Amino acid sequence: MRTTIAILLAMFLVLQYMSCKKYLDATTDQKKIIPSKVEDLQAILNNEQVLNQKSPKAMDLSADEFFLTDNDWAALEECNRRMYVWEKGQMFEKGSNNDWGNIYTNVYIANTVLAYANEVEGRPDDIKNVKGQALFLRAQAFLQATFIWTTMYAERTAGTDPGIPLRLTPDMNEKTVRATLKQTYERIIDDLKLAAELLPMQPVPSLRPSKPAAYALLARCYMSMGDYRNMGSYADLCLQFRNTLIDYNTLDQNPTVQLPFAPRFSNSEIITGSSVMATQAFNIHTAKVNPELYNSYSNNDLRKWILFKDNQNGTFGFRGNYSGTVSLYSGIATNEVYLMRAEYYAREGITHAAMADLNKLLEKRFVAGTFVQLTARNPAEALDLILRERKKELVLRGLRWIDLKRLNKAGANIELKRLVNGRTYLLPPNDRRYALQIPEDEVKMSGMVQNP
Repeated sequence: MRTTIAILLAMFLVLQYMSCKKYLDATTDQKKIIPSKVEDLQAILNNEQVLNQKSPKAMDLSADEFFLTDNDWAALEECNRRMYVWEKGQMFEKGSNNDWGNIYTNVYIANTVLAYANEVEGRPDDIKNVKGQALFLRAQAFLQATFIWTTMYAERTAGTDPGIPLRLTPDMNEKTVRATLKQTYERIIDDLKLAAELLPMQPVPSLRPSKPAAYALLARCYMSMGDYRNMGSYADLCLQFRNTLIDYNTLDQNPTVQLPFAPRFSNSEIITGSSVMATQAFNIHTAKVNPELYNSYSNNDLRKWILFKDNQNGTFGFRGNYSGTVSLYSGIATNEVYLMRAEYYAREGITHAAMADLNKLLEKRFVAGTFVQLTARNPAEALDLILRERKKELVLRGLRWIDLKRLNKAGANIELKRLVNGRTYLLPPNDRRYALQIPEDEVKMSGMVQNP
């Protein structure tokens, strides 16, 4: 127990002083922070407040699912105001408590566990498990960073396009350089495939990664590359083991309920749980749901009444967090995986299978006895229906940003628009600003290449 407490204390010091050059400088008695048992490593990975509650906010803040009033926009920190309107300059808070710092804190923790995993005592299955958790954690963090700070993957240019720094050891003296985008995705895929081999089928507790979670994250990774065959293969693997869908008819539809889903990541669709770091912009009264999005739901669609809260002023806030808290959900759930497999079937021309997956999901979302199964005459029509429902089903889950990038790359021609203080801000399809600027203090400290 003393060893575990010392480790957690040392980790706390490291997280507070990420700019320190050496991890071991946190204490003069180095032996106290060297883990000797697998339980010590699991204790590090159990730090839910750091690992599961600080997902990046940039992907939600920059996408098109909500808008802010002029007064609410003006009340944000300057960096968040810039991110909302895709304006050049300092887009992230200085220091380590921003999206970049939180992502690479998770990477650091994962690397620390991996560095000691072969040296600790414990049951072989437990050691495999902590290795798998750490690999999943690192891959998840790298993928989040890729969504935010890189351009859309293209096989032709991925070998030269800038990726992200791939820190693979806990050595804080290691020089920070950007790998290529191809190297970045190769590392994420390798980490997740190995994690899938090591992780158990059923995690305890549910917040920990599992084999189905690794399959689902691989599917999301391949989706972001435009590799839809592999997306479908791994989505199918995941659904072979985790395929529960919530019947929304069983949820509390009282409009005054603030949190309609089960608390603390405990609803049955969740494969692995995490949430976005709280920010004023995502307050239920501040973030007004895009009217076009809200009006796309029919009156028999329970999502219209369960996911959103009427602000009694003509606008609607979002309350449908699968986290079961006021924080936006950023984990993986079966509804996302069904939509990925359906999209794969449509892109492969297997229309009947695509619509079967889509209808299986939607039947659980409509008032009992009112749902009429959707039909499609061809794969293109099926794909259009699936992408429309994906936008309606996965609201404020950190996925719309990568969807905009990949769909625009394929010719969707979606232009984003913000109106603030009478000025119109535009983000055209495939604009360079889809790769957000890296925090300026990180660029200055490391000398890495900034995004244009």
